[in-house]
Amino acid sequence: MASIIVMSGTQKGNYYPLGHRTNVVGRDEGLLIQILDEHVSRKHMQIRFDKDKGQYYALDMKSKHGVFINGSKIDNQMALADCDQIHIGQTDLLFIEKDFTDPESALSHFKKVGERMRPTIVD
Repeated sequence: MASIIVMSGTQKGNYYPLGHRTNVVGRDEGLLIQILDEHVSRKHMQIRFDKDKGQYYALDMKSKHGVFINGSKIDNQMALADCDQIHIGQTDLLFIEKDFTDPESALSHFKKVGERMRPTIVD
């Protein structure tokens, strides 16, 4: 199972295991993955798992400011890969394919061999 880590903003360091259910990410207080950012729509994006393909997908839910994956704005759904950077509103999220028990384990996975000099945003 995959996970999302909040890499910037007021919730920096928050960790969300995704499971195989469809997850809606946004500002709405009823969401499991609530992002407290005034530039994030109430229901900003969806992350869903396609069990037939064994693949996670991100989908912009017609948000005002869009969804960017690795710097590119998405129009339709887009397959997610390990360590993809997702930008919504003014918040950066990190998609991790593996399931981890805590944010620290996920972040150490992000700092792969050869990338150890790359700074991590989360303390």
